[in-house]
Order: sequence, then structure tokens, then C-alpha cells
Amino acid sequence: MIKTLRNAWKIPDLRKRLLFTLGMLFVFRLGAHIPVPGVNNEALKDLFSQGNLLGFFDVVAGGALKDFTIFAMSVTPYITASIVIQLLTLIIPSWERMIKEGGQEGRKKQMRYTRYATVILAFIQALAVTLGIRSYLLKQSWSSYLLIALTLAAGTAFLMWLGEKIQEHGIGNGISLIIFTGIISRLPMSVVNMIRKVRLNEMSIFTVIAIVLGVVVMIAAVILIQEGQRRIPVQYARRVVGRKVVGGQSTHIPLRINQAGVIPVIFASSILMFPATIATFSKAAWLKKVGEALQMGGWLHTILYMLFIFGFTYFYTSVQFNPRDISDNLKQQGGFVPGIRPGKPTTDYLSRVSGRLTFVGATFLCALVIIPIVISSAFNIQIGIAGTSLIIMVGVALDTVKQIENQLMMRHYGGFLK
Repeated sequence: MIKTLRNAWKIPDLRKRLLFTLGMLFVFRLGAHIPVPGVNNEALKDLFSQGNLLGFFDVVAGGALKDFTIFAMSVTPYITASIVIQLLTLIIPSWERMIKEGGQEGRKKQMRYTRYATVILAFIQALAVTLGIRSYLLKQSWSSYLLIALTLAAGTAFLMWLGEKIQEHGIGNGISLIIFTGIISRLPMSVVNMIRKVRLNEMSIFTVIAIVLGVVVMIAAVILIQEGQRRIPVQYARRVVGRKVVGGQSTHIPLRINQAGVIPVIFASSILMFPATIATFSKAAWLKKVGEALQMGGWLHTILYMLFIFGFTYFYTSVQFNPRDISDNLKQQGGFVPGIRPGKPTTDYLSRVSGRLTFVGATFLCALVIIPIVISSAFNIQIGIAGTSLIIMVGVALDTVKQIENQLMMRHYGGFLK
């Protein structure tokens, strides 16, 4: 990884992209320290220190929610909007045709709908949060409520724009890098707190060693699953085109064990956080019961978390990998899987293999997320978000390094051909 970054730094265009990405992420961290006007931040910090479902929300925001800054909402409304738009694309036939037949223009329209939905959801969620914390506001009036809600919604819209600019002019997925930066910015404080607890004898050195070893094992497991793949052999038949004989070569279709990456974990967390956020700030008795039932570590939260991860893993894999399209392309190009007839048998075979791999990947994601939560509840150790954060950090880091390597390979081959 260090060697890849060093090689990328030697190329002017890649160096420019890396500097642009770092600059945009610095702007994000700078905005995470600008407070929203009209809020009693000191009193609000006590609410977040009680330990509730807003903990992961605050980690993703890089501490911006606890400090109630302009980026307190982070990019979670954008993630929720993306889920809604992708689901509607599968449900509404005209939208599905727009994506399949519209090409680049169709994807641009889908992105435009996602932006509109993000702004609407951000304002609704911001207004709900503002009304929920109105007892912590310096001035309680509708003008103050709207000002704070608009400020939070504008912060989310700015982060969405920032992510798109990173993806366009920088390196990596902009939204994922913003989430990655928010999570990793909390690591130094976590290390300091752990050292302080050891010094005060609140935590033994053996517990720290066990946590460090556990993190190392989890990182290795994440890399193993993220990089693991099933290679399906493909043989191309020989055919005569004009006076030339083409085809006859062998290749393979690489199917990753976890094709969905970290997206299911982020989606599942966002879905569970939305009602829990409203329940935390609401005074209604029935909503309080919902918040208690969805408390991280509870049986309902754990079951729903696993179901959402499984559901989104299969959903996102189906969006990324279409066996029918691959089978049709192979048939048109004269390719076939050895021992499998072209057409529907190939489609069924690819679907069966992809389904098994997806089950393994979803099971792994659930285990990596749920085990730390169970350990946290059983031994009263605050590591409930470690699994989720680790999956996101390692997954985003691997994807970013791969994109840098792809850029290096493109430039290497370009120089070779010249």
C-alpha cells in the first residue's frame, strides 16, 4: 500500500488528484468543527454521553453530531436516498428502462433524483432532530427551528457535493472517503482514552492486548473475504472471421465472495438509525419504547441488523452482478462455461454460484458486526461499533488503493505503447 502511494506521488496527474482529495477531506474536517448557531452545545454533549444508538451516527460524522456542527447530519440522508432511489428503480418499469437503455444519460438522471431526495430527506430529518432537541436551544421559536434545520440540511448537501467532486477530480469514492475520514478521525481519541483507563486501573493491560489482537484478526478476516474470489472458467470457441481464425482462448469470470463490499453495513446502519434518532429525541411514550427496543446490543436490534445486512447484501449484489446479461454476452461472443450449455443453463449456474458466495459474504458481515456487539453487552466493554467501523475502514482503504493501482496501470501501459 505504501509503495503504491509512493509510485502514485511520482506521477503529476495522480499527485494532483491525491492533493485534491486530501484538500476536500480537510474541508470536511474543518466544517466538522463549525457549530450550529443557537444551540447549547455543552448541555447537548451530556445527552450523547449517555450511550445510545446515536453513537454510530456520531462516529460516521466524525464527532460532528455530538458537537452539533454544520455537518452533524453527515451523509446518512444521502445513503438513505440512494437506497430509496435504487429500490424505486427496480419497482418502476420506466426507471428500470431509463437505467438499462439510457446509458450515461440514464445514470445522470438517477443521480439527479438521488440529489433531490437527499435534500428533502435531509431537511425532514434535520427538522425532526431540531424539534427533538428544542429544550437545548437558546431560543425556542419556529424561526430558530427552521434556521437550524436549514443549516443542517445545507451541511449535508455540501458534503454530497464534496463527495461528487472527489469522485470527479480526486481518487476513490467521495462519499465512502468522507465516512472513512469521519471514523478514522476518532481513533486518536479512542487510543488516548484507552491509555487513560489503563493508567487509572479501569482497564487491564491484558484487555488492551486482547482488543488489539482481536482488531488485527478482524482486519485479516476482512481483507481475506474482500479479496477472496471464485474464478469461473470461460472458453471461447474458434471461429473464422474473413481469412482469420479468432477465439479459442480461455479466461475466467472473477466472482468476489463479498461483491457488495461495505455498502450493506452502511445501509443497514442508516435504516436502523433513522427511527432510533427520532425515538431518542421524542417525548412520546411509544416512541421511547421503540428506542429502547432498538438499543444497540438488544435482541431486536441484533436480529434486525442481521436481516438488513443479509437483505442489502443480496440486493446490492443483484444490482452489481446480473447473470442473465453475462450469459447473453458470453453467448453472443461465442464463449461458454465448460460443462454448462450456453443460454439459460449458464444463467442458472451463475445465479447459483453467486447466491452461494453472497450467502457466505453476508454471513461474514453479520458475524463481524454482531460479535463485537455481543461481547460489548456481555463484558460491558464499549466496542459495540468496532466491527462496523472496521469493515468500513478496511473496505474503503482497499477500494481506494485499487483505484490508485488501476490509474498507475493505465499510465504504465500508455507509456509502454508510446
